[in-house]
Formats: sequence, C-alpha cells, structure tokens
Amino acid sequence: MEKTLQAIFDAITQGKTAEVSALVQQALDENLDPKTILDQSMVAAMREVGDLFESGEKFVPEMLISAQTMQNGLAVLKPSLIADNVKAVGKVVIGTVKSDLHDIGKNLVGLMLEGAGFEVIDLGTDVAPQQFVHAAEENQADIVALSALLTTTLPNMEATVREVEPARLRNKVGVFVGGAPVTEDHAKAIGADGYAIDASRAVRVMSEWLSQAGS
Repeated sequence: MEKTLQAIFDAITQGKTAEVSALVQQALDENLDPKTILDQSMVAAMREVGDLFESGEKFVPEMLISAQTMQNGLAVLKPSLIADNVKAVGKVVIGTVKSDLHDIGKNLVGLMLEGAGFEVIDLGTDVAPQQFVHAAEENQADIVALSALLTTTLPNMEATVREVEPARLRNKVGVFVGGAPVTEDHAKAIGADGYAIDASRAVRVMSEWLSQAGS
C-alpha cells in the first residue's frame, strides 16, 4: 500500500500526467483511505514541488506540469473525498482584477492551492470588485486572492480590497494579492492581509493566515 502512495507522489513530482489517474484508482482499489491518498501522496508531492521551485531546482513549466498531473489524480479521487465528507482546507475565491486579462500566474496559484487541499473558485480575468465580493459571500470563502500583471490595473486591485472590506469585517475573509508589479509594501499600503512573490509562497502564506485565523 505504501508503494502505491509513493508511486502517486513520484508521478506528481515528476509530472507523469498520463500515469497518475490509474495510480490513484489503484490506491482506491487497495482500499486506501481517500484522505490518506490526498494528504500523504498528492498534497505532500505538491509541497515538494513548491520547495524545489523555491530552491531553484524546478521552474514554472515544471510546476505547471506537476499541478496538471495532480489535477488528473484529483479528478479520480474527488468523488471518494465527497462520499467520505472530507472537507477542503479552506475556500479561496481567486481572479485577475478588472481591466487585466493575464491569467498564467493566477492559474498557477489556483492549481497549487488545489494541490494543497484548498477548494478554489476561479473567477477568471477582468473581474470587477463587486464580483469578488459576491463570489466570496455566495461561497462563504475564507480568502479572496487578487492577481494583476499590469501596473495600470493596480488601482483596481486597491478598489477591490476596499470593496471586500465589509465582508472581511463581517466574515473574517482574508485578502491576498500578487503579480509582477505588486510588492509587499504595496500590499500593506492598500490594506491586504498578505502578499506572495510566487505560487509556492502564496500557498504558504494563505495556509499560515488561515491557521492563525482559525486559532
């Protein structure tokens, strides 16, 4: 049984997209607990990929392949997780702010979050402030994550943070920002709860915030 978990872990870290679905099904056929499969093979693998990225041993294309591999495995595992009532670590509403159509960074953050056990509601690109608020309230989200690539759209990021403020106070929703023109100083200046320079760190800072918010 441990051999199958290791095989899933290896498939994700090595980006063996074509193999992972069968391996996850094999683990289920061996009556392995779905949450054990998620935590010990899939989440652990994406954490390893993130660590390797931060140390310079993996690059964005490799992270994307690993994230897609994890997605393929998760598609097989999800019905069993639902049947066992396994809850997500937290819910994140994510999107690129109004007037910005870039989505590669946002997509990678979303994939990495799902790999870490979060439920992700992806609003896409060019998302108006009120759309973030509506989605956060409708889905009872824990976190709203804003992405921007264009310097000209940073004011829309700030406007979204302000728009979300009532929901933050009412429901303890965290707001996190990122993207090429965003800095930690800018994040603090507009009142965000956190900032990350890349997808791997985004998962870490959101997980830490959620852990502290729930304590």
